[in-house]
Amino acid sequence: MGVPNDDVVLIQKGKTPEEPHVITVNCPDKTGLGCDICRIILDFGLYITKGDISTDGKWCYIVLWVVPHSHSIIVRWSNLKDRLVSVCPSCSPSFYFNQPSTSSSSPVYLLKFFCPGRKGLLHDVTQILCELELTIQRVKVMTTPDGRVLDLFFITDNMELLHTKSRQDETCEQLHDLLGESCISCELQLAGPEYDCHQGVSSLSPVVAEELFRFELSDKEIRAQALSADMAKLKKATVMIDNSLSPAHMLLQIHCVDHKGLLYDILRTLKDCNIQIAHGRFSRNSKGYRDLDLFIQQNDGKKIVDPEKQSALCSRLKVEMLHPLRVIIANRGPDTELLVANPVELCGKGRPRVFYDITRALKALGICIFSAEIGRHSTSNREWEVYRFLLDENCRYLLSKKVARDQIADEVRRALMGW
Repeated sequence: MGVPNDDVVLIQKGKTPEEPHVITVNCPDKTGLGCDICRIILDFGLYITKGDISTDGKWCYIVLWVVPHSHSIIVRWSNLKDRLVSVCPSCSPSFYFNQPSTSSSSPVYLLKFFCPGRKGLLHDVTQILCELELTIQRVKVMTTPDGRVLDLFFITDNMELLHTKSRQDETCEQLHDLLGESCISCELQLAGPEYDCHQGVSSLSPVVAEELFRFELSDKEIRAQALSADMAKLKKATVMIDNSLSPAHMLLQIHCVDHKGLLYDILRTLKDCNIQIAHGRFSRNSKGYRDLDLFIQQNDGKKIVDPEKQSALCSRLKVEMLHPLRVIIANRGPDTELLVANPVELCGKGRPRVFYDITRALKALGICIFSAEIGRHSTSNREWEVYRFLLDENCRYLLSKKVARDQIADEVRRALMGW
């Protein structure tokens, strides 16, 4: 007997605007379900204040308390429910007979517009796309010598409606409302071969690549990613495994500083390591820190008993929690370039809202973006999503100075981490 589709995901609104909404998911289990749910919640601009996860290996019950990251975020709760239901395994009996999935990847569309450039334009457009639940897959932004910009956004529609004229008209109308009469042209069409041309990123210098993708990050202040003094607490994280409390499960205990998407970072790491969660509790923020207790086991139902494998898992979790996003500023010829990188899940999914947070931070700093691109970069052991921004020198920061560069990188990192 299955659960009615309307009851798979329930969202209970808070009694006051300040109280969190409570999301309850009750469905068959699958490895990585918690990660998929947290990714969607992060994509809607929500912050998980606390959570509980419980499963017997076949059925999963998840309760999460969520609030918007900021008052400016518009949350369409009915759309959130639909998205969450879409990643839950079917409750029908056929699920237990391992019926093949009929899902397919969403078609990619090319949104192209041409207009005069201005400070904050890229973020304003990105905000519109986020509110429309359009996911940015790739971007190519170019500024012409006369100060106008040509923006190419390769997007997918989380609502799967972009093939309809009404949805396309809605998208173009909102952009026209934003750009006003200054909009020279705005086109939306199914992406062609040009999408493949923008999959990768422009060549990275060996020095920049080594800095962005190194597994261990240096503590030396001379490093481009060195943390500011008040962020040194990031290094105070503990990850411990206890095999003595359960014959079938390991207890994974985590204590670390809180940040936007923390639970997502932990669960995506466990998902990529083929680790299942039997029971988990995600505590409230206490003086900027979070505590997690997770009873876990491998996909084969066994515990990790090899000390080296335990140590490797703990080290991997620390890196993914403390540095889920890499931020550096480097020279690109005579220009100044901001680079941000985050790991891609093994399933190919990237981290939500990264482009949104970067452009928001640059807009707040009053820095114009001369050009921008998003692409993928593969290293020996994983794939990364890389965001590259050439910064306009005409701003209040002397981009040639290390102090200014450190300040910009620090502000971008804070926006990404939700501090």
